[in-house]
Formats: sequence, structure tokens, C-alpha cells
Amino acid sequence: MVLTRFFSRLRIESRDAMELVVLPGLAAILPWSLCFSVFRGLAHLRWLYGEACDEALAQARSRGWAGADEPRWLWTRRLVTLVDHADHYIGLWRGDAWMRRHMRVDGEWPTAGQGVLLITFHWGAGYWGLRHAAANGLQPHALVATLGSAAFQGRSVMSWYARARNANVARTLGSPNIDVALHLKKVIKALRDKHSLLGVMDVPADEVKAAMPIELLGMQASVPRGLMRLAVDHEVPIVLYITGLETRRGSRFLRIKRLGVYTSVESLSKTVFGELERLIEEDPPAWHFWAIAGRFFRSS
Repeated sequence: MVLTRFFSRLRIESRDAMELVVLPGLAAILPWSLCFSVFRGLAHLRWLYGEACDEALAQARSRGWAGADEPRWLWTRRLVTLVDHADHYIGLWRGDAWMRRHMRVDGEWPTAGQGVLLITFHWGAGYWGLRHAAANGLQPHALVATLGSAAFQGRSVMSWYARARNANVARTLGSPNIDVALHLKKVIKALRDKHSLLGVMDVPADEVKAAMPIELLGMQASVPRGLMRLAVDHEVPIVLYITGLETRRGSRFLRIKRLGVYTSVESLSKTVFGELERLIEEDPPAWHFWAIAGRFFRSS
């Protein structure tokens, strides 16, 4: 029994090390053009991010979003995941010159110094959007989730990676992260003091008290209401951005859209999740949350 648990743990930790450190870490030492060619080849390996990608495909298929070419869907899902992890290591070792060479930008950030709420989604590969915001003088506090959930139990490599990634986000933005679950008062104080915040909007609402229904892709879903309520109550200007991956050459694209101030949570949610709907329609496998779609969408 002890040996069985040991080898099971060893298998999990080895897989996490390969998927979260070794393979994406190649991006820190290889020229990006060569590295991306390697990544495109690795994305054909069925075992890479296997369980999560298989579940993502199953959930997308059950909801009519897998398309006719499922092997291509899986390949894209694995490639976007690999690049998303690799950006953590590229960000540690490469400067803003790398970003300017490899990312196209549409739109402009607001002037630094005013309090805004930056919002984005779990779609594409998001690190370089943070880097670009910081390079343009914005220093928002990133709103992060508590890392002590059951998903991290018995997974030391994953826990280390998640902590390192959060620390890199704070270092990149030049402001400490705020754990929403533990420090809601800090969020409210930041808004009152006209500090900027950054939140990822498409999270399941099954672990929060205040949720609201939305319609997404013709299905009913439930999302947290709190951040949108605070933005409306405090009349905070909202800026939506997304960072995507061009899967043929490995370049990034950043789209920035200023949404302004909203007076209604309902109208804000309609605008925000309308944007997410268009992104998923544009590139379905680039949405990272297909694997947990059962927590996001309501059962019919």
C-alpha cells in the first residue's frame, strides 16, 4: 500500500514536472522560432496535458463546440496550454524588446495614474497582456484565487508552479496580488483609493456567495457577481483586453477595448460575456475552461 501510494505520487509529480516546467521551460533557452516549431510537434502527443485536454474535448463536444476536426481541436488545445505555461518562463528571461518583436497590439491603454478595472478571460495566452500594460505605466493589483484548494493537495510541483506564476504576475505588474477570498476589504479599499485592479471574469460561481445568471453560447451559465457590482457601485472605468496566440507562427496579439463606466451590473455582464462569446466563437479550443465547463454552465 505504501509503495503503491509512493509510485502513484511519483507518477503525478513527474508528469507535472514535465508539463509545467521541463517542456515549457524550453522557451527560456531556445530561440522562439525554433522553440515554437518544437512546441507544434509536441502538441501532437496525446499524453501531453492528456486528461485535461480529453475532458475539455468531451465537454466541448457535448455542447456542440468541438467541430468536425477533433484531432485539430485537441492539437490547438494542447499548443495553447503549452505556450501559456511557456510564457511564464519567457517573461522571466526576456525583456520588453522580445514582446515588441512578437506581439501585435490593437487599441490603447488608458493614461496611467487613474483607477481602472482591467478585465480579461481564461482564453489564449495572457501573460504578455500584463507585460504590455505594465510597460505603459499601469500597475493594477491582480485579483487571484486561493491556492490551498484540493486540486493542489499531494502535488508539490503544481503548487510550486502556481505560487511562482502568481509571484511573477505581481513582479510584472509592480503591485502585490490580492486574494479575493481572503482580502475582500483590500479590493474595496483599492477601488476607493482609485487604484487599478485586474480580474479574470470567466470563473465558476460555485465557490462564491454572490452569483448571477448569464447566457453564453446559447446556454445558461452562472458567474460571480461581486467584482461587477463593485465596479458599478464605485463608478470604475473598465478596460477589457485579451491576448491570443497565432498558431502558425507563434506570434501574439493583444486587443484592448475601453468599455467605460457602467451604471448597471446587468448591462455590464451582457457586454463582458458577449465579448467572451465572440472569442470562443473565434477560436473554441483557446478557452482554457472547457475541462470544467460542468461547473460553469447550468445543467439543462
